[in-house]
Amino acid sequence: MNAILSGSPWRRLTAAYARLLSHLVVVSVGILVVPVMLQIVSRYTDLIPSYIWTEEMARFLFLWTVMIGTALGVRDSAHFDVDLLPPLGPRGDAFMRIVAKLGVLAIAIVFVIGGIEFTKFAWNRTSELAELPLWLIHVAWPIAGMSWIAFLGEQFLDDLRILAGKSTP
Repeated sequence: MNAILSGSPWRRLTAAYARLLSHLVVVSVGILVVPVMLQIVSRYTDLIPSYIWTEEMARFLFLWTVMIGTALGVRDSAHFDVDLLPPLGPRGDAFMRIVAKLGVLAIAIVFVIGGIEFTKFAWNRTSELAELPLWLIHVAWPIAGMSWIAFLGEQFLDDLRILAGKSTP
């Protein structure tokens, strides 16, 4: 437990995971350009035929890009935040961050539990146009939820240390 609280192995793991996600989001946006460009070119010119699978592929890639981006947003605490209270000092601010992050944690748990059920539902199904296995798209929800929980865990530990008076923000 003390090794987790010290943060070094946990921080190295979450930092490496965040770097992986950062690279994946860049790759997914880069790949997303291809089907979208094919759609645009085929819609406004006669240079290439209109491919129907490009719309489905773009939706799949877009969803994965969003889910990866949400995980990175949670790690950086870059999600929407409203400050209603004046600064409460280091411990008061840490306590309020914990309270706010409990809401994000609740949504993450819904994503994990609901996402697992969602993935099970799609396990033996395929998409209509590209005939891709639907579980590949549905599994993005529980992965995003688990990623949020991992990154929130790191933040909870930081705020708990501040509450305990062991570190400063």
